[in-house]
Amino acid sequence: MRQTLARWFDSDIGYSFRNSPVAIMAAIIAFVCAFCAAFAGFVAPHNPFDLTTLVLSDARLPPAWEAEGSSKYLLGTDDQGRDILSALMYGARISLVVGLVSVVLSMFIGVALGLLAGFKGGWIDGFLMRLCDVMLSFPAILVALLIAGVGRALFPNAHDTVAFGVLIVSITLTGWVQYARTVRGSTLVERNKEYVQAARVTGVAPLRIMVRHVLPNVMGPVLVLATIHVATAIITEATLSFLGVGVPPTSPSLGTLIRVGNDYLFSGEWWITIFPGLMLILIALSVNLLGDWLRDALNPRLQ
Repeated sequence: MRQTLARWFDSDIGYSFRNSPVAIMAAIIAFVCAFCAAFAGFVAPHNPFDLTTLVLSDARLPPAWEAEGSSKYLLGTDDQGRDILSALMYGARISLVVGLVSVVLSMFIGVALGLLAGFKGGWIDGFLMRLCDVMLSFPAILVALLIAGVGRALFPNAHDTVAFGVLIVSITLTGWVQYARTVRGSTLVERNKEYVQAARVTGVAPLRIMVRHVLPNVMGPVLVLATIHVATAIITEATLSFLGVGVPPTSPSLGTLIRVGNDYLFSGEWWITIFPGLMLILIALSVNLLGDWLRDALNPRLQ
């Protein structure tokens, strides 16, 4: 492990990372957010899912530095008496899990279809690209509303379970198109190169050529796109939760916290919505900055 990290730091990408203060700061912020989300059960002062620990008299308490007396809630509490700081950690976990799972599924589907379309061409390419055009006409919010309506009609008593599936499926269905088009464009270039022609002449199966030879050479743009898509997926999850399509109100997602705090924003309880909004901005901004750095590092001509 130590030797692997040493080789990475000595590589061109490692050198680019060491000489980019923005990338280092973004990586630190992303790591802190991911660490607090992954180990929220150990880091968070309270467990917002444990209803037995909630005290309704502690609802909408201001942050500790604004409280007149001593307060054990550093960032205040929401309308249910949940600690905002703890809710942010657990909410970031929900947002990151939904974002990462949907991005992995989108990347798997998009890369497979884009590789197939670019390598085979013909009617397969035409059909898949027209399918991409159709999917681009449906935004994630509209797809989520449609899937949520169908899911609640089929499973009226399983809202909590259906909610996470609605988020992942809706983001996946609208996110794979970018991967498919990116991989298709790169595959159209790679399939005419000498190493592909040599593999064909030697009798290598087309599937093996796509997976073993073409795929590794088209993954650079895909990794950059996936990094940026994580931030987009997290924002989409927060938007859907804000609209009431995502996770249920009992789950402290960043979107649900912003929606709840929006009702109390003009009455003076600003911390319920401001802190979740800042957390969402930090996560999305840090991931986007890392994606920009990775794009420049993998393509030195852009520097």
